[in-house]
Amino acid sequence: MKSRDIAIVGILLAVGAILRYFLAMLHTPMTPNMVIAFYCLAIILVRPKVYEALGIGIVAGILSMLITSSIFPPGNLVSEPIGALVCFGVYALLRGRLIGAEGITTFIATIASGLTFAFIAIFIVSQPLLMKYPTMGGVESIFVLVFVPIVVITAIFNAIIVQILYFPANRVLVRGPEKGAMRGSAGDTTRGAE
Repeated sequence: MKSRDIAIVGILLAVGAILRYFLAMLHTPMTPNMVIAFYCLAIILVRPKVYEALGIGIVAGILSMLITSSIFPPGNLVSEPIGALVCFGVYALLRGRLIGAEGITTFIATIASGLTFAFIAIFIVSQPLLMKYPTMGGVESIFVLVFVPIVVITAIFNAIIVQILYFPANRVLVRGPEKGAMRGSAGDTTRGAE
C-alpha cells in the first residue's frame, strides 16, 4: 500500500473514531458504529489487497473496542475484520456493474459486521442480558428488539454517508468515475484481485 493510501486510511479511520466517540457517550447497549462507514470508504477508495483490507479491519476493530459503551467490546476484534473483508469482496463484485455500488457495499458490510457482533455478544453475555432484561422472554427477543434495529439503522446511515462522501472524495484523489472504470477493467488485475 502506498504511503498516500495509508494516510487516507488513517485519516478516515480517525474521523470514524471521533464520531464513534461522541455516539459512545450516549451509553446505549450497542453503539452505532460509524467506524464501519469510514473503513468501508477507505477500502472503496484505496482498493487494497485482501490482506491489507483485513489489516484495516483489525485496526478498525481495535478502535471500535477502545471507544465504545457496548456490552462486549472485544467482539469488535472479530466483527470489524469480517466487515472489512465483506466490503472488499462485495465491492469487487459490484464495482462498475451497479449504480450506488459504494452505498450497497457499505450496507452489506455493516450488516455483516453488526450481526457478527450481535451473535458474539449474545453468545458471550447472554446470561447478564437476560438478568438485565427479564421481561423480554429470551435471547431471541433481545436480539430482535435490541440488536437488529440498531444494526439495520446503522447500515442505512452508513450507506448514505459513504455514497454521499464517495464522489467528492474520489474526485479529490483524482480517481474520477472514468478512471475508476478503467482501473476496474485493467488495473484491478494487479491490485485487490486476490
